[in-house]
Amino acid sequence: MNILLWHVHGSWTTAFVQGAHSYLVPVLPGRGPDGLGLARTYSWPATVTELPPERLRDAPVDLVLLQRPHEAELAERWLGGRRPGRDVPAVYLEHNAPQGDVPHTRHPCADRDDLLLVHVTHFNRLFWDSGRTPTAVVEHGVVDPGHRWTGELARAAVVVNEPLRRGRVTGTDLLPGLAAAVPLDVFGMRTEGLAGKLGLPPDRCRSHDLPQAELHEAMARRRVYLHPVRWTSLGLSLIEAMHLGMPVVGLATTEAVEAVPREAGVLTTRPDELARAAAGFLHDPDAAAAAGRAAREAALARYGLRRFLDDWDLLMKEVTR
Repeated sequence: MNILLWHVHGSWTTAFVQGAHSYLVPVLPGRGPDGLGLARTYSWPATVTELPPERLRDAPVDLVLLQRPHEAELAERWLGGRRPGRDVPAVYLEHNAPQGDVPHTRHPCADRDDLLLVHVTHFNRLFWDSGRTPTAVVEHGVVDPGHRWTGELARAAVVVNEPLRRGRVTGTDLLPGLAAAVPLDVFGMRTEGLAGKLGLPPDRCRSHDLPQAELHEAMARRRVYLHPVRWTSLGLSLIEAMHLGMPVVGLATTEAVEAVPREAGVLTTRPDELARAAAGFLHDPDAAAAAGRAAREAALARYGLRRFLDDWDLLMKEVTR
């Protein structure tokens, strides 16, 4: 099957393109958001091909995987007038939880009968108003990085992109209180100067913007994975941390309550409990190791790559038959 999709979310796409298909990703001069082309920081197989719009016009496409509202118009134009959902089968993959007036948030694809709306978590499907559009859930899967946890550094790893801009969404306002209990290493894009802007001593909150190839090794050296995110879809960094064998301490919000079993760590809606649990793992490496083993076992069972690819194969077969 030839699948057209945009390179939007690097971690998710890295798992998806491990399947037994051919994948076409648009590329534009300058490699902007609508034409990133091949990944530069992730390892993708040779079955992924980047094509400029002019070469997509006559390309054989069996399925269009849309991820942003404007991609439907781009696909129609770049595919020579073939309309996703009408002239070529299409699914719309929704990565995110709804924003704004959440109980009444209507999805851009609501009330469509020409495509399938696919969510990455059951929480997202519950909270989006999709109208009459048929929906499905294919939960995340990741390429297994292996059990790398050593916990040699008595610090907590936090992974979040743009914590200052995203603020309360990612729990950035909770970091000063958490840093008083456990020293933090914050990994992600645009984390520079985070400690100073939060009024924290540099040793209590360090920022790291690492290439993907170095991120897992760095995370796994920290004693515990801390997930202070209030409102987002289930972060792939959380699932990757569990695969690494890290114990998890996080807010009991969105899909995290389904992803992290009790034996794998602590989930709570109380920031003070969050801090106490993280400090507890820092002071008890044996308990951290045991919780990390349980986290890895749970992640492999629920978010393994084979299950993820099999679910997508079944769904795509239904859509294209």
